[in-house]
Amino acid sequence: MAASQAFLQLDPRIQRYLWAEGWGALRDVQEQAIPLILPGNQDVLVAASTASGKTEAAFLPALTHLLGQPDEGLIVYISPLKALINDQFGRLDRLCENLGIPVWPWHGDVTSTSKRKFMQKPTGVLLITPESLEATLCNRGTSIAALFKRMTFFVIDELHAFIGTERGKQLQALMHRIEIVLGRTVPRIGLSATLGDMGLAARFLRSSCPVAIVDATSTGSQLLILVKGFEEHPTTGETSNKSKLEAERAPLAIAQHMFKILRGSNNLVFPNSRREVERYTHLLNGLCEQAQVPKEFWPHHGNLSKEIRYETEAALKQRERSATAVCTSTLELGIDIGAVKSVAQIGTPPSVASLRQRLGRSGRREGEPAILRGYVIEDALDERASLETRLRLDTVQTAAAISLLLENWFEPPAVHGEHYSTLVQQLLSSIAQYGGLQAAHAFRLLCTPPGPFERVSKDAFAELLRTLGQKEILTQDHAGLLLHGRVGDKIVNHYSFYAAFTSDEEFRIVSGGKALGTLPVSQIMTPGQRILFGGRTWLIEAIDEEHKTIHVASAKGGTPPLFDGSGGRVHTRVRQRMRDIYVAQDALPFLDTTAQRFLGEGRKTFATLALADRLLLDHGSQAILLTWLGDATNEAIACLLMSHGIQAFTGRLGVEIHRAGHSLQEIKNLLADIASRPVAPVDELLTKAGNLVHQKWDGLLSPHLLRQSYASSNLELDEALDWLQATFKSRSYQVSSDT
Repeated sequence: MAASQAFLQLDPRIQRYLWAEGWGALRDVQEQAIPLILPGNQDVLVAASTASGKTEAAFLPALTHLLGQPDEGLIVYISPLKALINDQFGRLDRLCENLGIPVWPWHGDVTSTSKRKFMQKPTGVLLITPESLEATLCNRGTSIAALFKRMTFFVIDELHAFIGTERGKQLQALMHRIEIVLGRTVPRIGLSATLGDMGLAARFLRSSCPVAIVDATSTGSQLLILVKGFEEHPTTGETSNKSKLEAERAPLAIAQHMFKILRGSNNLVFPNSRREVERYTHLLNGLCEQAQVPKEFWPHHGNLSKEIRYETEAALKQRERSATAVCTSTLELGIDIGAVKSVAQIGTPPSVASLRQRLGRSGRREGEPAILRGYVIEDALDERASLETRLRLDTVQTAAAISLLLENWFEPPAVHGEHYSTLVQQLLSSIAQYGGLQAAHAFRLLCTPPGPFERVSKDAFAELLRTLGQKEILTQDHAGLLLHGRVGDKIVNHYSFYAAFTSDEEFRIVSGGKALGTLPVSQIMTPGQRILFGGRTWLIEAIDEEHKTIHVASAKGGTPPLFDGSGGRVHTRVRQRMRDIYVAQDALPFLDTTAQRFLGEGRKTFATLALADRLLLDHGSQAILLTWLGDATNEAIACLLMSHGIQAFTGRLGVEIHRAGHSLQEIKNLLADIASRPVAPVDELLTKAGNLVHQKWDGLLSPHLLRQSYASSNLELDEALDWLQATFKSRSYQVSSDT
């Protein structure tokens, strides 16, 4: 072990362990983190690339601090995944056994005997999920002070997976509630590989005092990228089995290329949906059968059983045979699957941050490059080709994401949002913890700084209590003590209560009583909107939010809409980079010949339609407002239009506006008028909006709080108004047909 000040600060027993394990030197992230964490008197945010030694950067100094205490202490490690807990147990158990420190995994699969042993002597290292920690506070309220009395650190792994989510707000609340019981702050160590804004991430870790930051994300390793384009020739109407096969030539060609390139090594393949995971796993293993070679391709997504997921993870870890996982984001996080040679992304990546996280799995061995293979499918051009097809949007969006990745930019964490849904859960949980709460005590606990819901006002909290009382979620006794109501008691006593989030739900698409399939929906939808599904255009007739069903009828005539319900929320920076790529003339070196042709075709359409200087496009019964802004800003503009009686929806090019007889100039005049006025209250903007219930307990909110919650998390109203004002004050845009 090369001499270093950080190494010399570690406990001698840990030093001897590292020597015995053959460590030649501490890594950069460990050198930086150890002196900051060791005193145990401050919060520390540690950002470093995947497999850079972040876990050891936290635990080597934290364990040294623990060993230096006069009494046995406790480190609480919080993970988003049970599988990650199991991995960390394997990594820590041998080290801690040498130190005489017990390690306690705690989740749904751990035996009650092990949990009882920890309860009898709560010292060492506790590895736990937010849901299990929630259950502990909820069900063992009187024991919390004793359980966590000797706690020295919170260690939060994969911090980026929590920021801006219901689980993240839950995690903030759980740590705060424990500190309230203890009457002191507990140092928090956040670990992450992907953080777009270190300052925002630090404020998420703790907003009330400074957080020390270790940023060791730049590895300097070689990166190899190739994006291959594939052209599809879609069929229309009734198709024979033969023509259906022909219509899937592009996916088969992609599978054949991956079969040729990936066999014989470990890799990760990321399609953009569970359905596509199943499709490509089937195609790849079919090719294995045809070639009479052993199966090398394994599926991994959230709907699979635990046994199947573990089988895939085990296949990646063993060294005797090569294995490639075809997976969703379930393998983005830090589950130890060993080194993979390359990462393949099929279709546009959900975000630049997601692409970076996925790529971090590759190039982990000394001297090996990180390898990214992208695959884009574009429909062949003909006289019926849509504007989206002619612009080659998938190719350009993929190129934009990669170019931003190469600049080391990725989306900043979304830390705004009032999260009333999670406040409902934390209120019910706190009442269980304390056996009842006065309303004023509950507000001080959860909503007074540095509480996790400090953005919630007294008036909003009072409205929440009234609504929960009306729904029999809460009740008050004669002394004013808040207790669980008849319905609330059933909710809290069900095992599903401890999770702050729901599994991704898809809306059923039904036409004339016949189910057509399901569609993921992440934005506002209203009757009268048109959507693409199964290659056809449908008109939304009604939305049944309670049963997650959209009733549609076949849309006659008109140009197909650009919205198809798929994909993640796109950031403004990505859309603006797409526009830059269209305007530029240079070739992109990471595109193959076909993808480069797609880019050229998209640029030609962009130039022919003069889209760099267009504001509004005539798109049949629709007009497209070309904003080149992110989805949250486009949705805000759509809401502003709807509040003025114009139907509008977000699309991949901007905002799609139902003209209803209005000329393009009239729409432009309306937008200019909107830009000149103060923004209407959120209740007015969202009064006609459907599909606002996105978070687990949103259905228990009043209409007013539901709209406030949705807007705070999903709409960028300030950016929308800034764009409208700048657009109509500084530039004179043209309006044009897209034909």
